[in-house]
Amino acid sequence: MKSQNLPIIGAVCGDILGSCYEWAGIKYLDHPLCLRDDQFTDDTVCTIAITDAIINQIPFADSLRNWCRKYPHAGYGGTFRRWFRVDDAQPYNSWGNGSAMRVSAAGAIAKTLDEALKLAKSSAEVTHNHPEGIKGAQATAAAIFLAKSGLSKNEIKTYVERTFGYDLNRKYTDIQMYYSFDVSCQGSVPESIICFLESKDYEDSIRHAIALGGDADTMAAICGSIAAAFYGEIPETILSHCMSRLPNDMKEIIDLCK
Repeated sequence: MKSQNLPIIGAVCGDILGSCYEWAGIKYLDHPLCLRDDQFTDDTVCTIAITDAIINQIPFADSLRNWCRKYPHAGYGGTFRRWFRVDDAQPYNSWGNGSAMRVSAAGAIAKTLDEALKLAKSSAEVTHNHPEGIKGAQATAAAIFLAKSGLSKNEIKTYVERTFGYDLNRKYTDIQMYYSFDVSCQGSVPESIICFLESKDYEDSIRHAIALGGDADTMAAICGSIAAAFYGEIPETILSHCMSRLPNDMKEIIDLCK
């Protein structure tokens, strides 16, 4: 049986493995993984915050503020940083991929697809209330839920295309040739899903996400959350390396979701 927290761990590991490549713009698959300077970023902090909120029934905005204030130097975007510093800050209509990189727990913990979609929307709209921001979160959570439920890649692809309108028929090599750094949901979530669709295992999915040459840590987090749900395992070398980078309070939240 697949562990319930695998998609969450998959997102965290993707973030950590991609952290050294965020601005590198590399375009080759045989790049080294598990580097000495790997570290968790805002993607992991926000993933833990959303997981904590769902498990412990904490309002999403409160949990995000609590965790981000606890780890204030994790590489947040300027607008989001200003948001979590103010107690009553309102959503700011973002379409950035932050809503998708933090959503893995919605797909992992939900008992039904409808619940996954509702949790994804609620987790996104406290900041990313733009339709594209919500769509990116829901597409990612849906792919995770369907993957953990045993659907095939083609079934996942068909559902995401029909429901969210993403073009997943493009080939990875064609995208990679012209792809560059893009923090929008509409310009990174479908590409991250394609990295999963063309992968052969978890590690291969992460290599594909990083080698697009874009927002490497975030795209690896999105792709990694789906891949972990689908393949049901993460290589022990990657798992050990990435878990060693996490503080105990984050590990405790992940363990609550087993």
